[in-house]
Amino acid sequence: MIRILCPTDFSDNAFEAIKYALLAYKNEECTFYLLNTYSPAVYQSEYLIGSPGQIGLGDVLKTSSTTQLENLKNRLIDEFKNPNHSFIVHSAFNTLLGEISETVTNEKIDLVVMGTKGATGAQEILFGTNTVHVIKRAKCPVIAVPPNFEFEAPKEILFPTDYEIEYAKKLIEPVLVIAKNHQSRINVMHVHTGLDLDTEQQKHKVLLEKLLGTTALFHEVPNNEIISAVNAFQASSKINLLVMVQNKHTFLERLFIEPVIKKIGFHVTVPFMVLPQV
Repeated sequence: MIRILCPTDFSDNAFEAIKYALLAYKNEECTFYLLNTYSPAVYQSEYLIGSPGQIGLGDVLKTSSTTQLENLKNRLIDEFKNPNHSFIVHSAFNTLLGEISETVTNEKIDLVVMGTKGATGAQEILFGTNTVHVIKRAKCPVIAVPPNFEFEAPKEILFPTDYEIEYAKKLIEPVLVIAKNHQSRINVMHVHTGLDLDTEQQKHKVLLEKLLGTTALFHEVPNNEIISAVNAFQASSKINLLVMVQNKHTFLERLFIEPVIKKIGFHVTVPFMVLPQV
């Protein structure tokens, strides 16, 4: 049983992300936790230490959140009719990040799937603020689904790596599950920096080859910026899912803090899975 957390603000992008999760894991037994958080735009201090009934606004927000979650649950059951899937709704007066963190721990969540679109919807923003923070703090894998993404089976997976970390089966397992379900090919891409792999990198590559087995195809890309390399690979080959490991010493960490990203135009047009280093 896979436990998948799907935060929603009831937007189209949030629904697209949930739809992606249901279709990507259609052959797996899953419990989907539909999460919505709410908080008054302006609230008085006594609201936090007393009863929401003192103001009444909390009750209205709670009722609205719960009602919309139940409607969403019923819609998913009616539209997808998958006996492998069950749904739990969860409404909370909390910040989204705080509630995601608590739910991942308390419910032993295996995967978070969410939309990428920020509140502004600005094209030059790669991910919304919430998505960035969830990815950076998550203790489990996260799949971020871009707006207006029409579902396509993840047959071709792109997995950029620098071979700097030792890959454990637990780390790679989420990718293997998807690959098994969709007979996917995993394209492991190493961007050549002009230097040969050192002994540790060679060891990590061999281990990764063993873990991925026949599902993987290994690519050596000429000396290039990782962003340009990913863009070029997407342009030359059809990719349905981008996978990276959240490693503090590699590209993914810089992805969220370097303003140069916007200038280069790194736009993820396919779902993006981030694996936490365990």
